[in-house]
Amino acid sequence: MRKIIFGLLWVGFAIYAFVFAPPNQPDTFELIKNLSTGQWQGINPLIVSLFNLMGVFPLIYSCMVFIDGRGQKIPAWLFATFSFGVGAFALLPYLTLRSANPNFVGKKNAFLKFLDSRITGIVLSIGAIILVSYGLQGGNWSDFFQQWQTNRFIHVMSLDFCLLCLLFPALLGDDMAKRGMKNSVLFWLVTLVPLFGPLLYLSVRKPLADNTQEQVITQQQTAIN
Repeated sequence: MRKIIFGLLWVGFAIYAFVFAPPNQPDTFELIKNLSTGQWQGINPLIVSLFNLMGVFPLIYSCMVFIDGRGQKIPAWLFATFSFGVGAFALLPYLTLRSANPNFVGKKNAFLKFLDSRITGIVLSIGAIILVSYGLQGGNWSDFFQQWQTNRFIHVMSLDFCLLCLLFPALLGDDMAKRGMKNSVLFWLVTLVPLFGPLLYLSVRKPLADNTQEQVITQQQTAIN
């Protein structure tokens, strides 16, 4: 049932984005180029903030997906990498195809240690705070809503951001289980607070332990007993 829900959500979001969302505007490519190159003069700070937060969110998910991918039959790195360009469009197929994976087997390489580090979560949190503050302090909400109603890029990017906020709990339970973190209060805090809930989790979660297959089996038997 979980896979069906994510699959339908993926198809529905794709159909809406390309069929029912507002039309593309002639200056969309120029806007994306200026946002990407830091030429932000004349651009609503809310849009600048949102665009850059859409770069932070794939990093947040990478801290989960690359670890979750250890033990999956599908190449998690592929979906995580494409999420930097298309956000939830890449992560929804992964959530559709993945299997429950509450255990971590093997040793962390340097890359996984970086993604698993609390310091990484703290740095991402600081970056997100700066971006949100920038957008809220100088942003023009009436202009943003007007562009949201008329510009497909702004419209879909906003919905993509909301989806990324909502989808995080799909990976949270298994990640907490890998670390032996049985804390329902933390789970719901992370789930109910958009953006900063996941960032808080990355900043406080227990380090992932290296496990052999035999250790995982022993842990499972202990939990059953």
